[in-house]
Amino acid sequence: MVRYNFFFIPLFILIFFSFSKAQFYPDPKVDSLLSSGIENIINQKYDLAKKDFVVLDKKFPELPLGKIYLAAVEIAKSSDIAAPYNFKFIEQKLGEAKEISENLIDKDEYNIWNYYFLALANGYGAYFNALNGEWLSAFGEGMTSVNLFEHCLEIYPEFHESLIAIGTYKYWKSKETQFLGWIPFVNDERKEGTRLLEKAANHSSYNSYLAINSLIWIYIDKGESGKAVKLAQSALLHYPKCRFFRFGLARAYEDIDLRKAIDEYYKILNSFSENEKPNRYNGIFLKHLIAQQYSKLGEREISLQLCNEILEIKNLTDYEEQKLKDRLERVKKLQKELQSGNQP
Repeated sequence: MVRYNFFFIPLFILIFFSFSKAQFYPDPKVDSLLSSGIENIINQKYDLAKKDFVVLDKKFPELPLGKIYLAAVEIAKSSDIAAPYNFKFIEQKLGEAKEISENLIDKDEYNIWNYYFLALANGYGAYFNALNGEWLSAFGEGMTSVNLFEHCLEIYPEFHESLIAIGTYKYWKSKETQFLGWIPFVNDERKEGTRLLEKAANHSSYNSYLAINSLIWIYIDKGESGKAVKLAQSALLHYPKCRFFRFGLARAYEDIDLRKAIDEYYKILNSFSENEKPNRYNGIFLKHLIAQQYSKLGEREISLQLCNEILEIKNLTDYEEQKLKDRLERVKKLQKELQSGNQP
C-alpha cells in the first residue's frame, strides 16, 4: 500500500509508466503486451502482469522493457501486500535492463525510445532504493532518470510521459528539500511541477491517470483536498479496484468528511484476497488509520475496540514486527489515551 511518506509518490508513479495512445511503441505486439501488463499491475492482477512481461522478454530479448517491468511487478506486488522484496531478482533485472539500454543508445543515439528505456530503468532503481532507505542512491538515480526524460523532451517536446516524471520529481524534491531554501541554487519548483503534471493530464490519453495519481497527493499536500477527491473519483471510474487511487481518496476525505474516509479505508481493508492476506501489515496499518478517524469523531468505544483488536494479534513474524514497530507503539499510545478518557 501507499504510505504517508510523500517522497515515495514521485517514485511510485514510475511503477505505472507506459505509452500513451498517441505515443505507442512502433511494434504493435510490444505495445499490446505492455498495455496489457501495465493494466494488470494497476488492477493488482500481478500474476497476469508477470505473464505478459515474461512473454515480452522472451519474444523481444533485444529490448529492456520485459526486464524493467518484471522488476516493476515484483516491486508493486511487494509494496501493495507488504511482502519482503526479492532483492536479487529486482536488482538483476534492472541491471540487465540498464546495460541493454546503454548499448542501444551507443548503436543509435538519436532514437528517443532508447533514452526512454534508460530513464525508466533508473526511475525504478530510484524507487526501489527509496523503499529500502537508500536515500543518496535514490536521489542520484532519480536525478539521472529526470535528466534522461528531459533529453527525451529535447528530441520530442510533446513526449508527455516525460512531463509526468519531471513534474512529479520537481514538486516532491522541492517539498522534501524546502528547508534548504536558504542555500543558493536550491529553487522551489513546486508550482512548475504542478503545471507540468496538469499539462500532461490534459494531453495524454492513457497516462493522464498516472499524472492524476501524483496530482491527488500534491493537492492533499497543498491543502486542496477537494480537488484531490474529484481527481481520485475520476480515476476510480476507470480503475475501480485500484487500491492506490482509493488510498488517495481516503486520505483526501480525512480533511473533508471523516466518515467517508472510514468507508474508503474499509473498502481497501476488505479488498485483499485470501492469497494476499497472510502478511498482517496492511490489516494493522488500515485498522489503525480507521481507529484514528473514529477517535477524531469522538466515537471512542469503536476506536478502542479497533486498537484492542490490533494489539491482540500474536505471533507476528520478524518481518512484520520490524515493519510495524513504530505503528504498534502509536496504537498502544492511542489505546492508553482512549482508556484514560484523555483526548488523543
